[in-house]
Amino acid sequence: MQAENFNLQRYFQRIGYTGNAKADAATLVEIMRCQLFTVPFENLDVQAGKIVSLVPEHIVEKIIDRQRGGYCYEVNGIFAMALRALGIPFRLIAARPMFYPVRRPKTHMAIIATVDGEDWLCDLGFGSYGIRAPMRLSLLDVEVPQDADRFKLSRAESGDYLLQAYAGGQWQNQYGFDLSPQEWIDFEPANYMNSTHPGAIFVQKVVVVLHNPQGRDILVGSQLKTVTHGKLEERALDAEELGTILGSKFGLPALAPRA
Repeated sequence: MQAENFNLQRYFQRIGYTGNAKADAATLVEIMRCQLFTVPFENLDVQAGKIVSLVPEHIVEKIIDRQRGGYCYEVNGIFAMALRALGIPFRLIAARPMFYPVRRPKTHMAIIATVDGEDWLCDLGFGSYGIRAPMRLSLLDVEVPQDADRFKLSRAESGDYLLQAYAGGQWQNQYGFDLSPQEWIDFEPANYMNSTHPGAIFVQKVVVVLHNPQGRDILVGSQLKTVTHGKLEERALDAEELGTILGSKFGLPALAPRA
């Protein structure tokens, strides 16, 4: 998946990356973190009543030209474009979110990149408890600290991989996946569901997450959560504060009227 209007240097400018990019693990880690700290996970288009476009050129125009963010298909999609431009082999994979009370389909997109002889899970679009750096698939059942967060990969009896995050004093399942490569078009049904289904959280409420070196800011509905060095603060916002916060904390425009 590639876009005619994608330019690697403009992408680097967008995410604030100034290093010497190579097809290696160090570059993979750095550009993932740079993007996490500058491109928000957000669903404002869905909240405006739009179906998110998976046309690659539209994703570039939205994230790079208009300085917006997006949800998993968009933010992982633009990251995949950068990997391709760098010559880093990768595959798109479908993952099953596992923090819901009922079993869900494989609606989440993540990336497996191969550098320095290792396969790495990369994901820039899982919201509140998303990983903050690539994770080696060979490192199983080992707690991996990432800043103040902790994550772990394991294998289920089915053979699928399981990603867990340590939250609320316990290990919580985030999503399961296998290594079957997916084509870009394979995510169209899931994208349509997440953009339109009344049961999808992205249809129900605003969801915005932006990571930073100390933690992350999370907006869900009118509730703002700020995580700093593992400590959580929460407060409710009124309508006026919501518009201000979208701009000041996330660099996003005010919510557009629903179409």
